[in-house]
Amino acid sequence: MRKVADPRLRDLAERRIAIEGIDPEIDGGRFPAKAAEGHPFPVEVDVFGEGHDVIDAALLWRRKGSNQWTEAPLEFEVNDRWRADVVFPAIGDHEYTIIGWRDLFAGWRRDVEKKLQAGQSVSLEAVEGATLVREAALEPRDPAGAPALRQLVEALDAETDEARRLAVLLNEETAGVMKGFAPRNSLTWYERILDVIVDRERAVFGAWYEMMPRSQSFEPGRHGTFDDVIRRLPYVKDLGFDVLYFTPIHPIGRINRKGPNNTLTPTGDDPGSPYAIGSAEGGHDAIHPELGTIEDFDRLVQAAAEHGMEIALDFAIQCAPDHPWIKEHPEWFDWRPDGTIKFAENPPKKYEDIVNVHFYRESIPGLWEALRDVLLYWTGHGVKIFRVDNPHTKPFPFWEWVIGEIRAKHPDVIFLSEAFTRPKVMKRLAKAGFTQSYTYYTWRNLDWELEQYLTELTQEECRHYMRPNFFANTPDINPVYLQTAGRPGFRTRLLMAATLAGNYGIYNGYEICEAAALPGKEEYLDSEKYQLREWDFDRPGHIKDDIRFVNRLRREHAALRDFTSLRFHKTSSENVLSYSKGSPESGGYLLFHVNLDPHNAQDFDFEVPLWQFGLPDDGAVEVQDLVNGNSFAWYGKNHRLTLDPHARPYAVWRLFGPVTT
Repeated sequence: MRKVADPRLRDLAERRIAIEGIDPEIDGGRFPAKAAEGHPFPVEVDVFGEGHDVIDAALLWRRKGSNQWTEAPLEFEVNDRWRADVVFPAIGDHEYTIIGWRDLFAGWRRDVEKKLQAGQSVSLEAVEGATLVREAALEPRDPAGAPALRQLVEALDAETDEARRLAVLLNEETAGVMKGFAPRNSLTWYERILDVIVDRERAVFGAWYEMMPRSQSFEPGRHGTFDDVIRRLPYVKDLGFDVLYFTPIHPIGRINRKGPNNTLTPTGDDPGSPYAIGSAEGGHDAIHPELGTIEDFDRLVQAAAEHGMEIALDFAIQCAPDHPWIKEHPEWFDWRPDGTIKFAENPPKKYEDIVNVHFYRESIPGLWEALRDVLLYWTGHGVKIFRVDNPHTKPFPFWEWVIGEIRAKHPDVIFLSEAFTRPKVMKRLAKAGFTQSYTYYTWRNLDWELEQYLTELTQEECRHYMRPNFFANTPDINPVYLQTAGRPGFRTRLLMAATLAGNYGIYNGYEICEAAALPGKEEYLDSEKYQLREWDFDRPGHIKDDIRFVNRLRREHAALRDFTSLRFHKTSSENVLSYSKGSPESGGYLLFHVNLDPHNAQDFDFEVPLWQFGLPDDGAVEVQDLVNGNSFAWYGKNHRLTLDPHARPYAVWRLFGPVTT
């Protein structure tokens, strides 16, 4: 009696193609990778089988919820490693997987050609090849290929000469028809379907300018309004920014309000910190009365759009002690044994003017849904970018849920995670759904620190889900380097932020090299977090021309949109950072030299990366100096340069390729 094979054994035997090592596959598929509309999404994978069969493979992708896959061929690279670059045509949630199979006809063709080269008879092999074609015509993989396969069969049947019949079987047209339409033997699917979020272009490339609207008044001592910000828009646009980001614009609490420089003794005229959100005038879905009305805000959003800019809002979940939620939903907050509400702390720091919500116990689902509705309220008023304050102090599950809820309705919304926290926490927030992430750039000043950190961000797995946004300063961070570096340091850190990362930002005052600090702290003296400020953006020593220059570079050179193309190069000075972006093939290869020492000139040797152009060490490339505009040629690999921080602390070159004569 014939033994019937166990179906599980048959299924295992059919899955004879090994598919493994997919990159990206974030935490075994637990989290989605990220891509951007119009940008290549690279996928690499190991695909192989036993013996010497010819293996082929493809990447399948589709919009989530669709039943129709689109196939992209995988190209063999080396050592059973394959690669495909997919360009998604639209934003939204997508998914992808890998298939592999044995290509019997390609294997037959390869072996026959080897035997012919060796002078061996291939008569039987010719019969085998014709049989493969006939079997494919009987069961084409794609009905659209049936006519082409039938024509092949007819051509073989009509040919009586063995040599000519073999020539038909071996020609490129036959190979193409069989590759396209023949059944795929031992077709194996990867065991998982993986998610990828496709975002809009602004998610990967944007220049942010941060301001506090209340300090934008053009009259000394007067609280700024949204109309004042509208008057400021041409200035911000002239500098070249495309995202205008506001600190919180909501009513500010009066209980425990902070005074100048974070004191606990405010006067009645002190405006308090905008991060102490909520008062009798309203909470997170209200506007501070002195700024204007919601209609004024709508006009501002429209005016910004007319200037080619988007408005980004701060989403700060903490509440002032007089926030309406505290009376309406006391169960959302923590209370002390004496019946008082527990204000926020980060020992030894105390934040007496704010209290934190808690996210569990009776807060589910009410608080979660309320915060979601706050975000939906502002998206309803044209805001599609949110910078989130201190997300690392809120639960990961909340962020995964609320970002998913917002993106389901508005897939074009961008969330920036402000989390100067532990590396794994920062990365987990990115996995949970944040579109962009703050980074440690603010504190990376030495050449080896920058190279090490940027190599991690551009070449390790996090490149598939964590998009850095390099802020050179913030209202909370007046870096020690900038406090001591003077104007050269501001120019250096600007240039690097704008060209190392796809997204970067500055907080207003940077353009005039504002660096006055509270002694011994990375805090601004007379910080506008606690008081109104008057800004003279034309004061001597400003670097507005540098800002215009770097933002023009970003607009004009596609290489700066390709974050992962960043590569570092050697120089003879540890105080000079040399790096490139782009590819020689694109015609947009940029090379940068930056003097990291804000006080001393650097004379250094550097290497022109001739090898990137396939040139020997004595080759020559055409070069354009993008700072000064002149063009010339570099002959040979080794050159010397001087960068004086008090003249120009950086150099930017465009390399066009071999010199033509």
